[in-house]
Amino acid sequence: MRMRMIVGACAGALLLSSCSFEGIYDLPLPGGADLGDHPYTVKAQFRDVLDLVPQSGVKVNEVPVGRVEAITLAPDGWTAEVTMSVRGDVDLPGNSLARLRQSSLLGEKYIELTAPDTGKEQGKLANGAYIGLDRTNRNTEVEEVLGALSMLLNGGGVDQLRTIANELNQVADGNEPQLRALLTNTNKLVSGLDARRGDITKALDGLNKLSGTLDGQKDKIAQVLDEIGPGLQVLAEQRPQLVTMLQNLDQLSDVAVGTINQSKADVVADLKALTPTLQKLSEAGANLPKALELLLSFPFPDSAVAGVKGDYFNLYAKIDLNLQEVVNNLSRSRQNPLQDIPLVGDLLGGQDGAQPGAPPPLGVPDLGNQPSTPSKPCSNAGGLLGSILGGQRC
Repeated sequence: MRMRMIVGACAGALLLSSCSFEGIYDLPLPGGADLGDHPYTVKAQFRDVLDLVPQSGVKVNEVPVGRVEAITLAPDGWTAEVTMSVRGDVDLPGNSLARLRQSSLLGEKYIELTAPDTGKEQGKLANGAYIGLDRTNRNTEVEEVLGALSMLLNGGGVDQLRTIANELNQVADGNEPQLRALLTNTNKLVSGLDARRGDITKALDGLNKLSGTLDGQKDKIAQVLDEIGPGLQVLAEQRPQLVTMLQNLDQLSDVAVGTINQSKADVVADLKALTPTLQKLSEAGANLPKALELLLSFPFPDSAVAGVKGDYFNLYAKIDLNLQEVVNNLSRSRQNPLQDIPLVGDLLGGQDGAQPGAPPPLGVPDLGNQPSTPSKPCSNAGGLLGSILGGQRC
């Protein structure tokens, strides 16, 4: 009788709780690690917890230090949130990692807590700590490996390898020289690219700088593109005028070509006639520019401009009015400017025309060097002119 009552109570309990019972995974496993007197709670977020169940172990360096208390849906609605209880004497950094592991090939699942790399530890793992998705992961399941292998062997590319090999053999059959040449050219191409890798790198760097410059000027480029629209509209409106201008330009070019062809001989002759002039200009060299510099300021050179303090020059000139020197200078010229004046020629004792063996063409005696002859008579005109010239006196 008592046994029937117990069975009925159990059946009733099962019936009352059947609305929330979803399978054996809802039943917590017995046992678990010893949590000690002061455990602390840690939560971790996983993308997929596979078949992890409550009461699964939590280990550090393969040593059990806690257990899984609950597995719930995370606030984002897409990931799992695992609540763990860890023994109080376990000292871990605050940025520790949580990984879903498997004890053996077909063994149970557990969570492993590990510290980050040496030198990157931060803080301390304490009660209420939360490990996000960036610090959790899981291993590949055996079922996933077997499924991928099954797809590869049954529906993947393994059964296509024979077909691929046959097709490659058909392509290569009879084309060995071409394939060998292709491989040789490919090798040369790769070698050439490797030899020019410095230039390629510089080109890429220059392109990078150009891209940076264009990025810095993108506002101005956008403004230019926006403003070029009205200009294109004006060009489109003036298209007939532009076409007419190009047609007229074509006619003008025909006329110009005909003119040049007809006058070609004259142009060549003119150019040849200019050859001596250009040659002399070339021989003049730097003398011509210097002469042109003096032409605008004759008789003063450019250096005289520095002496101008205002709008006038202070000029000091020394003029020699000695008639003897004037006559001597005239006598040195090729033509006697006084020989056509008979009176002056007679007064100066000159001769008309040069005699053979006679000194200077002017025929004017060197009055300054003649010996004095007081007994020789002289005319009044000669004496007067002689006294002026510094010669003898009558």
